Formats: sequence, structure tokens, C-alpha cells
Amino acid sequence: MSNLTLRDVHKSYGPVDVIHGIDMEIASGDFCVFVGPSGCGKSTLLRMIAGLEDITAGDVAIGGDVVNHIPAAQRGLAMVFQSYALYPHMSVRQNMSFGLENLKMSRAEITERVAEAARMLQIEPLMDRKPGQLSGGQRQRIAIGRAVVREPRIFLFDEPLSNLDAELRVAMRAEIAELHRRLKNTMIYVTHDQVEAMTMADKIAVLRLGVVEQFGKPLDLFNTPANRFVAGFIGSPSMNFLKGTVRDGTVMLDNGASQALDNRFATREGQTVELGIRAGDLIVGDPGGIRVTVNTVEQLGAESYLYCQTDVGEQITVHESGQSGVGRGDEVRLHINAGAMHLFDLDSGQSCRSD
Repeated sequence: MSNLTLRDVHKSYGPVDVIHGIDMEIASGDFCVFVGPSGCGKSTLLRMIAGLEDITAGDVAIGGDVVNHIPAAQRGLAMVFQSYALYPHMSVRQNMSFGLENLKMSRAEITERVAEAARMLQIEPLMDRKPGQLSGGQRQRIAIGRAVVREPRIFLFDEPLSNLDAELRVAMRAEIAELHRRLKNTMIYVTHDQVEAMTMADKIAVLRLGVVEQFGKPLDLFNTPANRFVAGFIGSPSMNFLKGTVRDGTVMLDNGASQALDNRFATREGQTVELGIRAGDLIVGDPGGIRVTVNTVEQLGAESYLYCQTDVGEQITVHESGQSGVGRGDEVRLHINAGAMHLFDLDSGQSCRSD
């Protein structure tokens, strides 16, 4: 396993810049997830690391060695694609051994590596089948097995679970996480699903428009987002945002409510801001607070979600444990858990935290 370093990495297609000077250090053995909306550059960045895309400027270093001009096949990496990329005319065993044969590895070592990967991934009964005889989940295991037998310095995953149904995605997430614990290899995983990112990663890089908005541990991004974009992207359901203005140490919200500020925030008088609060940190309560109308209620048994609207049209989601007594069309008051609130400058989107 190896560490990965990106130094001021750029990518352009003619006059169009898609990656804008990314710097990042991924430690040896880490499971790092690149997450962001479609078109943010995460797959392009992964392909640059793999050597499948040229680097316009900057350096990619693996284990301390710059690999910009080293062909993909010689970088010691293994990639698992969204499409599985299995040879349909070959058996599972042949698919897993083909890359090793191209490396002129001995038959004995190939047999040993393939057998060990099959045992680890519990695909031994499938070895003589063709890909067309397998389910989506089984094909994804084979694609992962083909990567495992290479014993790479770094594993690269490009949205490997996006073609699977929801239940199978959950199961495969757990299998990939367990594989990481066993192999202890460096793994870089691309997804647009922030739930995958939160549940699997040691570190997350949140990308937008070719820029890393924040890089850090999952709970650090959740608890202390650097800006409004990260705050809205990380967490399910998304954070609620309410516009207001700072007056005398208080945020006067556009919806008519107010919220006192504490010394966690550095603000200036008259500053226009957005107050961020997660769905679970809003409490349906007594008079005062934010007046909302409930548009929809989702009763899930052990928990409930209320989808509400303020008098000025702001959409607010409330998460309650258990079964809610609130119904569609009800007017209720919401109170903010002040210790859990966030504050962002309206113009820049940056967090107003003072620390």
C-alpha cells in the first residue's frame, strides 16, 4: 500500500478548465471518498490518478514518486468501474486471471492469487460461470476480485455500486468496507451518494466545479462544514437554511423569528447570513419560534419527517423520533437547538464560525 499526493493538479480540455489546482494528501491505508454532484470533476480526478487522463499541470505522486508520465499499467493501481467491464466470453476464473497473465506471472502464482480472492469474496461456486449468468451484485464482486488479485498499491473505485438496487448497495458497501479492513490497502472511492461517503470513508473530499470545498473526516465535515455547500451536501436529509440579518448579537430571520448568537460565531452588524439547522435539531413546541405550515408528513413508524413552509416560503424539514401527532395542514411552531446551529455569510457562503 502507498500514500497518494496531489500537488496543484489541473485539468483542461482545450479552453475549458475542469479541475482547478487540487492539493491533497491521502495517507497510506486510508479509505478516501471523492463525493460531489454530477459534473464536479470527481471521476476525472480519479482517472488522472489512474493514468487514464493526462494531467494539464501539477503532480500526482504515489509513494513519493511522481507518476505524471508513467503509463496506467505501470502505476501499480487497480480500478473497479461502474460498468464492471468484464469480458462476456470468459469465465469468472478467466476474467480474474487475465490481467495477471498479461503481466507474465507464473501459472502457480496466478492460481494461488485467484483462489485466495475467490475465497475472500465468497465467489468460489461462481468461478466457471460466464458474466451473463451472474446477478449485478455477483458481477460487481468479480470486478472487485479482478482488482484484488493484482495486489495493487492503491485501489480505485469509480461509482461501483450505482447500478445496483438499494438493498444490494447497502450489502456491498459493508463488503467493500470489510475488504478494506482485511487488506489495509489505500482505497479511493468516487460516488455522488453522500450516505456511501459517510458510512465508508476515513476521509472525504467534497468537490464542486473542479474544486475541493472541504477535505477531512466524515464527522468533521458533518459537524463543522466549511461552507454552505458542504453543509447542504453532507447529511440526509439536507440541512435547512433560513435567511436573516445580524442585529445586536441576534439573527433577525426573514420569516419574523429571531435567534441569539453566541461566541462561536464572528459576525458584523448588518451582515446578511443564512442560519443552518439540521432536521433533527428542530423541535415542535410551544408559542414563539418559527411559525410554519405542515405540507406533508411521512410516518415511518420509528421516526417521522415533517415537510413545512414558513410564511415567506422557506422549506423546512423536521425529523422527529417516533410517531408524530402533527398532520398535514397544521400550523406549528419550531424551536432551534441553538447549540447545533450553523451560520454562513450569505454572499460568500463561508462559515461564520470563529474557531
